[in-house]
Amino acid sequence: MSDQKTIVVIGGTSGIGLEIAKDVVARGDKVVLSGRDLGRAQEIAASIGEDATGVAVDLSEPHSIREGLKDVGIVNGLVLVAIERDANTVRDYDIDRATRLVVLKLVGYTETIHVLSDRLVPDGGTGIVLFGGRAKDLPYPGSTTVSSINGGVEGMTVTLALELAPIRVNALHPGIIGDSPFWAGKPTEVLDGHRRRTPGGQLAEMVDVVDATQFLLNNRGISGTSIYIDRGVRVT
Repeated sequence: MSDQKTIVVIGGTSGIGLEIAKDVVARGDKVVLSGRDLGRAQEIAASIGEDATGVAVDLSEPHSIREGLKDVGIVNGLVLVAIERDANTVRDYDIDRATRLVVLKLVGYTETIHVLSDRLVPDGGTGIVLFGGRAKDLPYPGSTTVSSINGGVEGMTVTLALELAPIRVNALHPGIIGDSPFWAGKPTEVLDGHRRRTPGGQLAEMVDVVDATQFLLNNRGISGTSIYIDRGVRVT
């Protein structure tokens, strides 16, 4: 297809990232998905189809990102969904874990964009989507590092939208995604407690995040904006 786009999904071998990668191909476009392990990334890509390619990228090792992305060609969209979870309290602070997470998201995300900047099509049809999270303004015990870096993602969204224009940069901040691998196995009473906090008594699902990602990749009228995927929990 002559109008086929290429979308890069960093962190596309599992969970929400994998669902995004599958959706890209289902829409008729090509996807380059990354994981830390090349063999696994290639295996996952092969399971999606011939329009999927797997590469190895470890955002916590930003000096290696250029090598991992060296074979990627022209890019029409970039999704940075790779995350790590870290419950790290101030009273029992693990500097190494905190440093890894800060580097992964703030430096790793930015270096990925830097590496691909000469391959991102420079017009308003190209979208970059950064993943933060609701912990930035809905903290929990041990979330200091997570809350801080997700707040940082919101700041990055604004500065990158300015620097990279006409390329558009936006952020998604998912809340509790009920059918995601992390949450789906939680006890029913835990999930029910979170459901009760939403206006409709339901949790967001991975399909909601995929839909929002495609919106931000394709809508030329939005840039420098953060969107919450949380079923409206902030209004209760």
